[in-house]
Amino acid sequence: MKLTITHRNFSKGALLLVVTLTLQSCFVAREYVRPDLEIETEALYRTENLPTDSVSIADISWRDLFTDQYLKNYIEEGLQNNMDIRIALQQMTAAEAYAKQGKAGYLPTLSLGPNYTHQEYSENSQFGSIFSGGLDTYDVTANLSWEADIWGKIRSNKRATQAAYLQSVAGHQAVKTQLISSIANAYYNLLALDAQLEVTKQTIATRESSVETIKALKDAGQVTQVAVDQNIAQYNSARALQVDIETAIFKTENTLSILLGKSPQHFERSSLDNQIIKRDIQLGVPASLLSNRPDVMAAEYGLIQSFELTNVARSNLYPSLTLTASGGLQSLELDNLFNANSLFATVVGGLTQPLLNQRKLRTQKEVAMAQQQQSLLQFKKALLVAGSEVSNALFTYESETKKFVFKKNEVEALRTAEANSEELLKNGYANYLDLLTARQSALSAELNLITNKLSQLSATVELYRALGGGWK
Repeated sequence: MKLTITHRNFSKGALLLVVTLTLQSCFVAREYVRPDLEIETEALYRTENLPTDSVSIADISWRDLFTDQYLKNYIEEGLQNNMDIRIALQQMTAAEAYAKQGKAGYLPTLSLGPNYTHQEYSENSQFGSIFSGGLDTYDVTANLSWEADIWGKIRSNKRATQAAYLQSVAGHQAVKTQLISSIANAYYNLLALDAQLEVTKQTIATRESSVETIKALKDAGQVTQVAVDQNIAQYNSARALQVDIETAIFKTENTLSILLGKSPQHFERSSLDNQIIKRDIQLGVPASLLSNRPDVMAAEYGLIQSFELTNVARSNLYPSLTLTASGGLQSLELDNLFNANSLFATVVGGLTQPLLNQRKLRTQKEVAMAQQQQSLLQFKKALLVAGSEVSNALFTYESETKKFVFKKNEVEALRTAEANSEELLKNGYANYLDLLTARQSALSAELNLITNKLSQLSATVELYRALGGGWK
């Protein structure tokens, strides 16, 4: 059979192509527009000390924010080895593959393959009497199918897969921001525990010496055995505190090991006194969270994906124009398969309007619209949570900064009271209970002062994370 294309067939094909291109301009797919969030962002930080521009510490790289070289090295190592980061990267790879598939939605599908068919006919049938009961057919067939994007369904699906990919990217950025915050907090916790351990060791040494002193006073008849026993109890209490702090250091190092993706070990580090607390904190306007907070960005990309999938579900209710073509070589004899007379071709074009499908398409549209509203609420919730975290971190930082001066004065006063009480006891002007109380108060105040400085550092890190810093 010879393959011929007549002028009439060409004209029909050209007409069908023109109709296709014309219908493609009739999109029903809607364009995504970010919802109005003016009410949600108004007074989001719950503070009146806002700048007139959008400058924020979130725009500062973590390499510039943190000054401790040990900490910088650990953050760099964590970003390379942390398991959550590596999992997020694999999620990005999978989403990228779907995005590439979405971009290829405009392309036709094409398949090619050789086939062999044997048909056995009844000898009493019409074809059985001609082909002696059986027929062998050999062919090499190519099949092509292409759907015109009349209503924008393919375009919407492409945008949905792109939004899903960008959501995975934002998710990776959120993991990165959280990881930097966790590493910094674990490191600062270690420094604070080191400082508390040093204070405790000094206290133990002082109390050990005081036990000998109180024993001498007891031998001199100035105090009773009760005073000796109380001093020994305070000494052992400090020793127990040392064990608790060393245990906390051990566990915190193990936590840092997990964050860095390595086996548990000891970590070299600086000291708490060498840490510089950033005084000039710039928040930026609340709307900057939309472009800085990875989780907020991820929530919006989720909204975009739901929006585009709603477009797809809506488009499925309209007719679809599909062009299919098949062609190749076909012969009853294998020797004649690659002959010009074996060529064949078929072209089919048609519109398909879904009518009765057990309400599946309408249900898909209603579900897609409900999921879009759900994504919108999740987006707004993510923004409100982000603002609340910024507000809490800012208030905590300012509170701890104010407390530091008072805590420092408290420590100085109690250390003076402890020294004076000990001196008065030696000279018989005070009792041992005054000294015990002064010692315990001084130790607690000094440990609390270290905790207060840790809280300032942690609040700075939390504010940096809450504003969306760390991933840039």
